[in-house]
Amino acid sequence: MLRTAYSRAFPHATLRRAAIALAGARLLSTSASPKLHRSPPLSGANPPMEFPCIDRIESRQRDLMAGPEPTYEKVVTGYELFTHDKAFVCDHGGLLPSLDIAYETWGELNADRSNAILIHTGLSASSHAHSHAKNTNPGWWEKFIGPGKAIDTDRFFVVCTNVIGGCYGSTGPWSADPATGKRYATTFPLLTINDIVRAQFLLLDHLRIDRLYASVGASMGGMQSLCAAALHPSRVGRLISISACARSHPYSIALRFAQRQALMADPNFNRGFYYDGVLPHIGMKLARQVATVTYRSGPEWELRFGRRRRAPDQPPALCPDFLIETYLDHQSERFCLQYDANSLLYVSKAMDMFDISKSVTQRLHAQREHARAELKQNPRSSNSGNHTVCMNVDDQPQSAAGNSAIETSDEITDDLVAGVKDAMQPALILGVQSDILFPVKQQKEIADILRRAGNSRVTYYELDAMYGHDTFLIDVVNVGAAIKGHLENDI
Repeated sequence: MLRTAYSRAFPHATLRRAAIALAGARLLSTSASPKLHRSPPLSGANPPMEFPCIDRIESRQRDLMAGPEPTYEKVVTGYELFTHDKAFVCDHGGLLPSLDIAYETWGELNADRSNAILIHTGLSASSHAHSHAKNTNPGWWEKFIGPGKAIDTDRFFVVCTNVIGGCYGSTGPWSADPATGKRYATTFPLLTINDIVRAQFLLLDHLRIDRLYASVGASMGGMQSLCAAALHPSRVGRLISISACARSHPYSIALRFAQRQALMADPNFNRGFYYDGVLPHIGMKLARQVATVTYRSGPEWELRFGRRRRAPDQPPALCPDFLIETYLDHQSERFCLQYDANSLLYVSKAMDMFDISKSVTQRLHAQREHARAELKQNPRSSNSGNHTVCMNVDDQPQSAAGNSAIETSDEITDDLVAGVKDAMQPALILGVQSDILFPVKQQKEIADILRRAGNSRVTYYELDAMYGHDTFLIDVVNVGAAIKGHLENDI
């Protein structure tokens, strides 16, 4: 990559940035396709289209070649850091020699440490759910947390973490591998939602919180909250899962796959080893545009944007023209340098693989124990990357080998029910009718399997809101009231 090569030739940082910028400008100018040349063809009847959006992308690429690279740790500040200094074996066999978990807290623990609420985040969120003295910027759930609010900090001690695999303080691909001193990049092991939750409970052990008052999450956070209640039933008092699922469905898997493919197709992706070079800005931008389309709803965009154009008195353009296009362009540009591309790959893949079924949970546990036993027999002081567990099919739980031996709808449901058989906590399951990413059918499935497992304290709440999947971030009145009622009512 350009930075690596020019580090040797130009040890002084200022000279190095100038040299890289010049090389990048030459690269862009010499590799430009004739079709993108701005001079009109000699014999053409019409002048070529202008592409200001491509001009901006090329300009941004030159800036990235010159540096400096984003420092994701500076996007979010003021968090606490817990370090687990023992090996963490992942469900798919990868090993982290140690791990850091960034977390923030609000409120006070009571005397018997029984009033703690763990908030689980969505895919790209940080631990900064609410403002505080060390970071006065509004948090991503600012209006839901605080004195007298839905999650009342006068009553509860609230904890929120950045998930492992993320880039806002917790160990992820951006972090340095202690075995090499270099960033993990794509030597980072594959993660599961179960891994993320197990790491969070290590933090709870550190905080000496034996039992949560509630486990609360939306979107990927709702997967985590359900997982926490199922895997640690004795340590979770109440469950709130919003706009989530019991297992990822093909539609959402396909959408996240398209995002990852767009990201990995960026010529600067370099199989994840881009930290010493140019960040995959274009791929991240395209991935975020796909994601943003799934986060909101058509009716909301009809109301906000309709078919209005940015400059209706100008001829149509192939670059952002309609207001909805300018919105997607702006949102994706803002995001693409604030979140690590590898984190997007790893965390979104963990979402794809989520399945609370008993057979899947057993298989992951067996894989992890196999890797743990192998580690004891053959200690690997430097193996911290993608170590793949190879198990004999006969050693795997029945129906979990290969893709799955479970074929019928009833068998799938029975397997899900068995996966939550110990989750008997009072549960609030909330869905949104306009959500296309996690349709309400998936929240109904969660409520159904909990009830079939014998949980008689399940409340299903469905909102008729226009905001789509992002309703949990926007509808303070209705979502907040449901959360507050479930947390504070005697059940």
